[in-house]
Amino acid sequence: MALPIVFAFLFISFTLAQSTTTFNVRSYGAVADGRTDNQKAFVRAWTDACSLNGASIVYVPRGVYMLGPVVFTGPCKGPIMFLMSGVLKAPSGPTDATTWINFRSVNKMLMKGGGTLDGQGSSAWPYNKCDQNSNCKQLPISLKLDSVSNSRFESFRSVNSKQTHISMFGCENVNITNVEIYAPADSPNTDGIKMGSSTGIRITNSKISTGDDCVAILSGSSGIDVSNVVCGPGHGISIGSIGKYPGEKNVDGVSVRNCTLRGTDNGVRIKSWESPNAAVVSNVLYQDIFMDKVQNPIIIDQTYCPYASCNQQMASHTQIKDVTYRNIWGSSSSEVAVDMECSKKFQCKNLVMTDINLASHKPGVSLKSSCSNVIGRVFGRQNPRPCF
Repeated sequence: MALPIVFAFLFISFTLAQSTTTFNVRSYGAVADGRTDNQKAFVRAWTDACSLNGASIVYVPRGVYMLGPVVFTGPCKGPIMFLMSGVLKAPSGPTDATTWINFRSVNKMLMKGGGTLDGQGSSAWPYNKCDQNSNCKQLPISLKLDSVSNSRFESFRSVNSKQTHISMFGCENVNITNVEIYAPADSPNTDGIKMGSSTGIRITNSKISTGDDCVAILSGSSGIDVSNVVCGPGHGISIGSIGKYPGEKNVDGVSVRNCTLRGTDNGVRIKSWESPNAAVVSNVLYQDIFMDKVQNPIIIDQTYCPYASCNQQMASHTQIKDVTYRNIWGSSSSEVAVDMECSKKFQCKNLVMTDINLASHKPGVSLKSSCSNVIGRVFGRQNPRPCF
C-alpha cells in the first residue's frame, strides 16, 4: 500500500524543486483583511496553475482570507502544490453549501504550508441538529477530497469546522500527515477525518480533538493505515457505521497502530446498524494503542442506533471477521472495558486478542468484559478477563 504513495510524493517533490511557476492569490486580487470574499481570486489562481504544462504552486501568503465555498477542479496538466501559509476563514453562520473547500479529480497534489482552515463552526453548530429519523441539517464540510489520487496533505490546521473537518470520497493513495484538527468536545458532527469508497489512505503523526469520531472509516474503504495519531476528546477511531443504507460496500484491510486515545467516548470501535443491508468488515489490526481514561476502550456495537426510531428486532447483516487486537493498554473510565455485542445472525468470527492490559482509572475498581455472538481466541495477558 505504501509504495505508490512514496513514489508519487518523491515525484512531486522532485518536480516542484526543479522548475515551478508560482501563482500568488494576491496577484489575482485576494485581500487578506478577514472580510472580503476571495472566492473568485482563489479559483482564478487555481485555474491558471492547473492549466500549466508543468509543476505549479498556488500560493496563499500570510494573512486572514475570507473565502466563500470553492471547488478546485482537475485534472491538472502537471503536479500542483497548494501552499497555504495564511488563514482561510469560512463565512459565518449556516449556509446552503454542503462543502466549503473542495478539491475534485486532482492527481499528484501536495497541500502544505502551516496555514489554518477556520470553519467558524460555533456560528453554525446550533443549527446542526438531527430529528428522530436521523435526518440532519447539512452544514458544510471544511475540506472535501473527491477522486483525489497520489497526493499528500500535510502541516496545516483545521479548527472549528461546521461539520466534518476532512472528508474523502473515491480517493486513492492519499497521505494525511502532521495535521492538527480541533473542535470542542460538545461540537456536533465534527468528525476529524472521514473516508468512504477510498483505498490506500494513510493518516500519520497527527493530533485530532473534536466532537465526533477522530477518524471514521466508512463503506468501500480498503488499505487504510492510521498510525501515530493522538485522539481526544472525541468519539474515538471508528469503522462505520455500516449497514444503514442498501448497497454499501465492504471494508477490508484496516490498520490502527501506535495511537493514543485520551478521554474519548470510545477507543477502537466497529459499529453497524440493525438492518438487512449486507456488508463485510474484515482484516482489521489494532496494535500498540494506549488508552487514557477512555469510556469504551474496545467496542464492537452491532446494534448501533443513536436515535429511538430503529427497528431493534432486525439483526445486523454486517459480517465482522478477522480482527486482531494486540498490545492495548491503559485505563478505562467505565466498568466494561471490552464490549463486543455482535450480530445475532452473523457472529463475529476469528477475533484475536493478545496482551490486553486495561485498568480502571478509579482505585479499587475491577473491570470486566461483555461479549455476545463472538468466536475468537485470546493469547498472553488479559485484563480484564476475557469473555470468549
